[in-house]
Amino acid sequence: MNIFSVDWVAVIAAAVMGFVVGGIWYGPVMGKKWMGAVGLTEEQIKSGNMAAIYGGALAFSLLASWTLAHTFTSYAVDLSFTVKVLTATGIAAGFILPAIGTNYLFSQKSKVLFCIDAGYWLLFYTAMGIVHAWLSA
Repeated sequence: MNIFSVDWVAVIAAAVMGFVVGGIWYGPVMGKKWMGAVGLTEEQIKSGNMAAIYGGALAFSLLASWTLAHTFTSYAVDLSFTVKVLTATGIAAGFILPAIGTNYLFSQKSKVLFCIDAGYWLLFYTAMGIVHAWLSA
């Protein structure tokens, strides 16, 4: 199988959707609580290199979306909508959350921060799974 044999429209759309989920999650939903948990002020956040931050985040979203699409196309059968969404959510629950949880334990970050970030990654992968399942049906 060619590693580039994926639905590129779905890859891009799902990456953008994950990016949008992050904007909503870390904006109006959990933005203030997240800033408190990481110890940053609005001024500190605004002083960051936004092009590098958002550009890097979008690039990582594209990589995650492509990897998810590649995972779906590596099966010998077509996967149902439900299986694609559950697989995407399972990747977050089974791989992403334990990885960040382990890092947060050793760096002694708060449980609040873990819950905020873990919630985001569950939503991110679930949203990407929905977009891939919908567009690649």
